[in-house]
Amino acid sequence: MALIKTPKEIAILKKGGALLSSVLREVRAACVAGVTTKSLDDLAQKLIKKHGGTPSFLNYRISPSDPGYPAALCVSVNDEVVHGIPSKDRIIQDGDIVGLDIGMWLEGLCTDMASTVMVGNVPKKTQELVRATREGLVRGISTIRAGGTVGDIGDAIEAFIKPKGFGIVRDLVGHGVGHSVHEDPNVPNYSERSAHRIPLVTGMVLAIEPMINLKGWRIYQRDDGWTIATEDGSPSAHFEVTIVVTDDGYELITPFPDEEVAA
Repeated sequence: MALIKTPKEIAILKKGGALLSSVLREVRAACVAGVTTKSLDDLAQKLIKKHGGTPSFLNYRISPSDPGYPAALCVSVNDEVVHGIPSKDRIIQDGDIVGLDIGMWLEGLCTDMASTVMVGNVPKKTQELVRATREGLVRGISTIRAGGTVGDIGDAIEAFIKPKGFGIVRDLVGHGVGHSVHEDPNVPNYSERSAHRIPLVTGMVLAIEPMINLKGWRIYQRDDGWTIATEDGSPSAHFEVTIVVTDDGYELITPFPDEEVAA
């Protein structure tokens, strides 16, 4: 599996990423108090199909013996970090924060992105968490350039997040993406010495995705086999973009979908 994508592949990824961002923008707008998490997944599937794509998460398996993920969209509410399964019985409430994680195949290549929505009257400290997580992502990707290292990304995220007292999830990391949903290299969201041994090279396509908890960093998997939640029950926020490394920096493959803080 090629870590370096060709110019033709990058063009396809940019096309798919722009479409995926438009899908997530619409799903974000639909994420309001009173809707079910299943309705958000239904909308995501409808929009992906409309754009000629295929959901990359639907029926995804970590290993062949695992049950496939049953949706196109991960909807993770409050203390759920990632991989929350949409349900017709889960209704979004005022004050919730909702992580929306989505991926799409287009012309044989996949992109991946996520955004956290604040619904209504979210507590001030939780608002700070969401905004800090997004800014941590921006700080991380701002370090990217050919000649740098994967470790630069986590260093920048940790330097911004740690002084705020939030917990950086350590058991889940960013990753390469394109030919598969998850490719090498792993991209930690915290300082990791070994990550500085992995050079950033022009044409690498990476999904950068800080997952930040209001309190401690520890997490666990729920009995459904997918949902990851904070061990202490505190809220968690998640933002993700796919980027391509360039000679002098990076380019966004998946533009940020949250227009009020567009970057």
